[in-house]
Parts: sequence; C-alpha cells; structure tokens
Amino acid sequence: MDNTLQKEVVFALYFGNRGFFPEKLIASARKEMAEAVTKAGYKYIILDEKLTRYGAVESRKEGKIYADWLAANEQNYDGVIICLPNFGDENGAISALSNCKKPILIQAYPDEIGKMDFENRRDSFCGKFSISDVFYQYRIPFTLLEPHVVHPLSDTFNSNLHEFASVCKIVRGMRKFSIGVIGARTTAFKTVRYDEIALQKYGITVETFDLSSLIDKVSKMSDDDPQVAAKIEFLNGYTNCSNVPDEKMIMLGKVFIGIEEYISEYDLDAVTIRCWDEMENILGIAPCVLLSALNDRGMVASCEIDLNSAICMRAVQLATSYPAACLDWNNNYGDDPDKVILFHCGPVAQSLMRGKGTVTDHKMFAKVCPGTGWGSNEGRIDSFPMTFLNCKTENGKLEFYVGEGEFLDDEIEDGYFGCAGVARIEDLQPKLNKLGKNGYRHHTVIGKGHVASALIEAFSTYLNYDLLDL
Repeated sequence: MDNTLQKEVVFALYFGNRGFFPEKLIASARKEMAEAVTKAGYKYIILDEKLTRYGAVESRKEGKIYADWLAANEQNYDGVIICLPNFGDENGAISALSNCKKPILIQAYPDEIGKMDFENRRDSFCGKFSISDVFYQYRIPFTLLEPHVVHPLSDTFNSNLHEFASVCKIVRGMRKFSIGVIGARTTAFKTVRYDEIALQKYGITVETFDLSSLIDKVSKMSDDDPQVAAKIEFLNGYTNCSNVPDEKMIMLGKVFIGIEEYISEYDLDAVTIRCWDEMENILGIAPCVLLSALNDRGMVASCEIDLNSAICMRAVQLATSYPAACLDWNNNYGDDPDKVILFHCGPVAQSLMRGKGTVTDHKMFAKVCPGTGWGSNEGRIDSFPMTFLNCKTENGKLEFYVGEGEFLDDEIEDGYFGCAGVARIEDLQPKLNKLGKNGYRHHTVIGKGHVASALIEAFSTYLNYDLLDL
C-alpha cells in the first residue's frame, strides 16, 4: 500500500579529489563504486565526468557544479555516497553538500602495501578525517561506518551499503507521514498517551476518527455486497477461518472495508485502532486478524490506540522491508533471566509466524460473553534475529530505545492463547528496569533482523530523535 516502502533506494555518487593525485584513481573509483552499488541491488546517479575535471570535485567551483546538479535531482536520490579515492578537497565538499538534506556516507579507499609511491599512494585514510572534521564544523550530518577505509568491491563495503540503504529508507519514510487514529484511547490504558503537537514537530501528522463513524460505516453495508464477499475470500486464503461463523466473517469483511476507506480517503501511512471493547460489544468481533493482514500488506496497523508503537513499527519496517509487530512484554520463561515471552492476542503478521494462524473467539471476551470476540488470529511467532524498540513523547520531544535479540524455537504450551514467541535478549533484566524507570510502556515493537545500528544512526544523526541508552 505504501509506496515509500516499495520504492528503490538510489544513491547520488560523489568523488573527491586533490589535483596532484593521479587521475587514474578517480576513473577507477567511478567504475568500482558504480559496480558495487549495482551488485548490492541499488541504483545510482552520477555526475557527468565532463562537467568537472575527471568527474570529481576538487575545488569550490566544482563543488558548486555538483550542488546545482544535486538540487536538480532532488527527487531522484535518497542519500549521497562520498567516495574518496584519495585525500579529497574539503572546501569542494562543503560547497557541494552544504544544502544536502539527505543522509551522507563517507567512504575512503585503503592504501595497498607495495603501492605507496607518489603515483599510487592515496592518503584517503587521513582525508576522511579532513572531510568529517569540516562537516562537523559546518553542522552537516553524515554517517561513518567501520572500517575506516574499505574498498568498494569488498564484502565489507557491501554490508556497509545495506546498512546505509536502511538508514536512507528510515529517513525517507519518517520525515513526513500520517497516522490515522480510529477511536479514542482505550480508557484503561493511560500508558499509551501521546503528545500530538510534539509529533507534528517531527513531521508526524495525526488524523483522528471517532469509532462511532466506523460503526456507522459498517452498519450501512449490505451483507451481500461483492466487496464484502471479496474480503471474506481474502481472509479465508490468508489464514484458517474454518471455525468462524458466517455472520462473523461478514462483519470482519465489513470492518476491513471500513478501515481501508479511512486509509484511502486520508492517504494514511499507518493506523492504530481502539480494538476493545466496543467492537466486541457492538459488532461482535475482534479486529486482530485485520491488523495482521494489513501489516502483511505493508500498511502499519497497531492495536489499543498505541500510536507510539505504530511509529516504531513504521521505522523498523522501513529498515527491514518486513512487517513489524506490537507485542506485550508478557511473561517470564521459567527461571532464565534473559528469556521472555512476547505476546499479543492475534494482530501479528503471518509472515512473522511459523505458519498460518487460526482465527478464534478471543478468549478474554469469550470468558464474559462467548461469540463476541471472533477475529483473534492465534499461532506462534517464528524464530529469527530481531530488533526491538519503542518510543514516547515527553516534554515536547520524541524519545526511543532500540535493542536486539532473537526469537527462539522454545515451545510454549498449547493452552497459552494468542500469538506469542520466546525471545532471548542479553542482559534483559537491567534493560527491563531501565525501561520501567524511564516511563516506557508494556508494549514493545519487534522487527525481523538486526538493524539497531541503522535505526540509531537515522534517529540520532538525521531525524533529531532522543535516544535512551539501553
């Protein structure tokens, strides 16, 4: 649904030079960097080599040429790679990139033993410090990755490219987006409160809709509407709905259509929903499986009006290109201090689960009024390396924590309802204490893969979010 998630990453390539270094270093760098980016699966734009000497930048004048070219291509790239085949000219770099508002990676070539004569020595190791220093002085945000010098065609730089691409995707997708809030904050959960004005300062627009308007939409839909039938067919293919009564499938289809109408009409990038208990008491369903399906289709959807978790779900989805999930810090796992059961009723994307789930009558609601909670998509979360995070608004600021762990194959007994998995997080106990002491909620967001470094870089260097050090 969200084009931001599907859009390819494009790098603008920049080559630094100092005039007394051999021009062959620039020519080979232009070819090697283009090859490296292409092999990594990304696209690039590159300054015509006829516009400056060798197609590099070695003066303020050439920097201005590059800046004008970059401005003309504002919509055509997501980040800049500064390639230093040799020392590079810092004044040219400042002239070229002072007005760049996108992520910048500084890469420097390594020198080679046996090629340290005047015709081959690069001095890029030293030159990288020069560019970094002057960028720091001018307050131009930039990214440095390890090692200090690296060849573009190495496996190490290939990994660097993937990390920097994640940074670019996060920044591209987080600087400006809209979240739809369907319903008021769940009365019992003051833990999910947030500051709309603070969020707007960071480019996050909140659009609110009364839950009664969704209920009204649903009430006006016909049971035999072809759109409803199409949604039922989709849900039957998406997960195991074999136990769901026909009238409940019809209601799930209607609510699905209603949510998508908000998304389409208001051009939303994410939604968060008041999922209890009016939906159960009035409509007789739980929307969990609908949120699961939305997340699998690229539309971030969180439950319990946890808008802050929706923000984090979007960020980690941008970083990984996989759906994310909002889960409860729910149970200890025996006496292992580094293991925890992370759980939610059934909104987890099935692509994060071991297999298809089974839609049930939500056990919490069924205990009081059987038949009112059809929609909980139960199952187990798959095993994979994961990143966890969440955020809060406080004193007009947006603050995040970010960490890494892994989901395991450890079993959870059959009687445990909902969708859950056993996670291992190193030094979990002090981390939990720190989260509790600093006012973080009982929810955490998980994404597939280890992308904490890319998230932290994007958050701190380019998006100006505050970070809690776990």
